Amino acid sequence: MNSNSEVVGLFRIVSTKKGLLIVASVFSTLSSLLQIVPFFAVFKIIEELLMHAQNAAGINKELIIHWGMWAFLALVGALIALYIGGMCSHIAAFNILYELRVRLSEHVAKVPMGYHNKTASGELKKIIEVSVEKIEKFIAHQLPDLVSAVIVPLSLLIYLFWLDWRMALVLLLPIGIGFWLQARVFGSEEGQKAYRDFQYAVEEMNATGIEYVRGMPAVKVFGITAESFLTFKQAVTRYRDISLNITNMCKTSYSLFFIIISSLFVFAVPIGILLSSGQAYNQSFAVTFILILIITPSLSAPLLKLLYLGSGLREIVEGNKRIAAVFAEEVVSEPTVPRVSSSYDVSFDQVSFAYESKDSMDFKHVLSNISFVARAGEMTALVGPSGGGKSTIANLLLRFWDVKEGQITIGDVPIREMGTERLMDTVSFVFQDVHLFYDTIEENIRMGNTAASKEEVMKAARTACCHEFIEKLEYGYDTKIDEGGTYLSGGEAQRIAIARALLKNAPVLVLDEATAYADAENERKIQQGLAELVKDKTVLIIAHRLSTIRGAEQIIVVNQGEIAERGTHEELRERNGLYEQMWRAHISAARWKLGLDDQLSRQPVAAAVVKEDMSDE
Repeated sequence: MNSNSEVVGLFRIVSTKKGLLIVASVFSTLSSLLQIVPFFAVFKIIEELLMHAQNAAGINKELIIHWGMWAFLALVGALIALYIGGMCSHIAAFNILYELRVRLSEHVAKVPMGYHNKTASGELKKIIEVSVEKIEKFIAHQLPDLVSAVIVPLSLLIYLFWLDWRMALVLLLPIGIGFWLQARVFGSEEGQKAYRDFQYAVEEMNATGIEYVRGMPAVKVFGITAESFLTFKQAVTRYRDISLNITNMCKTSYSLFFIIISSLFVFAVPIGILLSSGQAYNQSFAVTFILILIITPSLSAPLLKLLYLGSGLREIVEGNKRIAAVFAEEVVSEPTVPRVSSSYDVSFDQVSFAYESKDSMDFKHVLSNISFVARAGEMTALVGPSGGGKSTIANLLLRFWDVKEGQITIGDVPIREMGTERLMDTVSFVFQDVHLFYDTIEENIRMGNTAASKEEVMKAARTACCHEFIEKLEYGYDTKIDEGGTYLSGGEAQRIAIARALLKNAPVLVLDEATAYADAENERKIQQGLAELVKDKTVLIIAHRLSTIRGAEQIIVVNQGEIAERGTHEELRERNGLYEQMWRAHISAARWKLGLDDQLSRQPVAAAVVKEDMSDE
């Protein structure tokens, strides 16, 4: 993609509020033109004064007042026009920002989970917040400034050519040299690459900075500093090096441009003196020369503004490329006419899956030929060693990724033909890692059914065994979670998630190690909530604690992406295979205690723990 197409892409975003921006541009242009009027008025006043320099009584005071009034009215008009143009551009900008952020948020919610796995949250946050915010700067400020920075110099140059084409031509030479110096840097491949690298460095620094803050518990426990957290330190160092590289690359051309454009009068003075030779008594040229000296500094200001706008535009274009890259990500396909399932058996038929495409060097099947049926009203458990593919199976049911080989159906309908919205209405998912939003507890539960009443929310909370601890909070169900509110334990958060799933009441339920982080007391309460949740539903449960799935109608043992065994608890134990090995390991772990009898005297802390544990028994 070349620079022109990138700028075109930016203007395509802007075009959604074309009417307001046309009005803003018209008033900005009018404001710029009105700013030229005082120069013409000054010319007329100086001309009148010089023409009657020998006879002050002959000065036409009415003419001076006339042009003074015109200059004053033009300045007032310029300010009013600038205000109207600025208001229109800001209204357009904030509307475009709102629409763009909504579109981005909706789009990232529709792309496969693979995109989120490979994209750092800090990078995505920067795109949605910083890159979009810079578009506001372009629309609300830089577009009007761009109009002014182009119209004013052009108008002044036209006026200068009208005054004296020779002087105007001389001034064009340093202006052309200055912009050529800048174009050599910013238009070069090296310059464009430097700005791309700068954007990537900012994103990387944001991402690692967020990781550092999020990992603050580990940072404190292990005494990690920003200096010793290597990924963050390297990102900051890279940002510094790239910034210095851009500075070194631009310093010569920028300095020369700034000096040349700021000193245009230096070029005008010798030419004016040369042209005035032999015209000592030519009052007309003297007036013109003085006026040119007055206008020249006013010509420098908008030209310098063009430089800053060009530099800022490059940064905005780079940000817009990242926005365009997000929109270029393919979303999960939706059927034209979603189908409705008549039953809720979940079937995996010869499903194979890999996170990478077949042409990738990292291609590797995560699942191979997975086939099973989880029947409605029954519990199907997925067990096996870590990394075997259990969670991937559950994620594929939710279309976090689409399978390329095989088919997944609910009832008689392939999930691709159900449509995402209907699929989400059909399946509830209680994750191992619960995410609660920065909102009230009531609204976090109501996410399961946004139309639910307060009484229905409380009923779901009671069933999930979380009503009691909610009521003990200072603000009850109106308590906000996380900063500014309260922090919940893992078990409490898990019960909130179960209440959310209860309120949704979907016919298919997926539980991904729902009791993983719970202590004994919380696990008992979570199990009580789950007992109500699984009634009359198709249940697919992922479990490491095998004791929680002993009563499952079907247990599927997944190992290295394949189904190693299947059957009931008793059937699998009788086979003396992988499941039996896992069961024995589970029982052995349940009996394990910290410390050994012959080490108690040498390890007083361990001894105290073990003795306390024995006394509890």
